[in-house]
Amino acid sequence: MAGMSLLNIALAVLGVTHLLRAESALTSSSSAAGLASPTVKSTAGSGLASVVAGSSKPTRISDKAYFDDISPRNVTAIVGQTAILRCRVKHPGARTISWIRKRDLHILTSAIFTYTGDARFTVSHPESSDDWDLKIEYVQPRDAGIYECQVNTDPKINLAILLNVEAAQAKITGPEDVYVKKGSTISLTCTINVHSTPPSSVSWHHGVAVVDFDSPRGGVSLETEKTETGTTSKLLVTQARLSDSGNYTCIPSNANPASVMVHVLNGEHPAAMQHGGSCGVTPTLLLATMTLLVANLLR
Repeated sequence: MAGMSLLNIALAVLGVTHLLRAESALTSSSSAAGLASPTVKSTAGSGLASVVAGSSKPTRISDKAYFDDISPRNVTAIVGQTAILRCRVKHPGARTISWIRKRDLHILTSAIFTYTGDARFTVSHPESSDDWDLKIEYVQPRDAGIYECQVNTDPKINLAILLNVEAAQAKITGPEDVYVKKGSTISLTCTINVHSTPPSSVSWHHGVAVVDFDSPRGGVSLETEKTETGTTSKLLVTQARLSDSGNYTCIPSNANPASVMVHVLNGEHPAAMQHGGSCGVTPTLLLATMTLLVANLLR
């Protein structure tokens, strides 16, 4: 019985030795044939694993950063308002997005940090978004110019945006001289180009006197409408009198004023009337002209 146990042990040892020799021979033959064992490599930047046999090249190249250029390259802002210059970068990876003021090459922002002492400049970058918008509060005329959104790729890429700055201004629609008949209605409409922050008030003046519901004259109507596209104020003065002639001024609380000259006529018909008629010749004047013409022909 003991003899049989020793025999089994001997056979087991001989079998393991044979297997080790066979595996060593197989490895040697593979190396001689120039074959490499498959290895699993992680593709940097893509988060994907690729099985590569005999090659170190990844199966996918990282996405290239570029501007998703859907925003206007020409932006107009009103003095005192907020200007937003939009920049959307796709696949930025670990690259840094910066904003540069072109005229002096001053770095305004880099990533989410501001690199200027002017606190009016900030970058707006919602978490996990592609947006890197430059925000300029309380815009001033000196802010006008070209700004660049830059990505530090190799080579660097940039997106230039022109900022125009306009003064907050009121405008009275129609001609600078308005003619109305005595007894008709004076109708003036004033628009203000301030959109984001409408004026808190719009007042009308006739000369130096304020024109409103409480005016001693009476017959005054005011309508002010504030919308996303701007502010409109309409002045109506009924039963126009000769004394209503003069300068009328629209004065918004946050914009430059605008003026027109109103002429109330007592029977005259100038070339341009506010409420009708392009004919500037009265029947009496026409008859006198024809009479004079006939008289000259008979001489």
